[in-house]
Amino acid sequence: MEKSCENAPQKGAGCVIMASGLGRRFGGNKLLADFGGEPLICRAFRATEGLFDARVVVTRHREVANLAREWGIAVVLHDLPLRSDTVRLGLQALGEAAGCLFCPGDQPLLKKETVVALVKQGLDNPGTIWRPAFQGTPGSPVWFPWELFPELMALPPGKGGGFVAKQYPGRLRTIAAGAEELQDVDSPEDLLRLLAWKTRR
Repeated sequence: MEKSCENAPQKGAGCVIMASGLGRRFGGNKLLADFGGEPLICRAFRATEGLFDARVVVTRHREVANLAREWGIAVVLHDLPLRSDTVRLGLQALGEAAGCLFCPGDQPLLKKETVVALVKQGLDNPGTIWRPAFQGTPGSPVWFPWELFPELMALPPGKGGGFVAKQYPGRLRTIAAGAEELQDVDSPEDLLRLLAWKTRR
């Protein structure tokens, strides 16, 4: 069931939670791996909760889809192979929006405050792309304005939103974020490292 949040949904803001990875390096479905007593993907649900007019999880995994529905989040369940497919399916499911945040499902230490800042900057500065960055190195999630949706819908096979962002360096802006927020989980070792980081905080 969708939890309440002190932050009101932002009019025109959409969010696609990217949850289609096959977890080959992890050796299984990392999005369901335990992270502090709940499935890893739930961290993305919490970080994006209550902030968007529309939010959708795009996934190949039926278990992830069922979990998202328990949280009250719309789902696109598919069997297409490419990252570009995930982006396209997510935007199609969102419909009209002023902008969209593409949020990976495997960055468990992403802070809600960072997501709030990305959405606010994106809505307050139309036409701009926003990313979190640590010491000048950008990461995910990424906010794209609606003007770039057609290009995102027509990504070359296998490419992600970064392909479009690189075409518009003059539109790109960043906000400061912690190093841990930008770390994703690709392997069991990554999971243990980020769990240890969480415990120290």
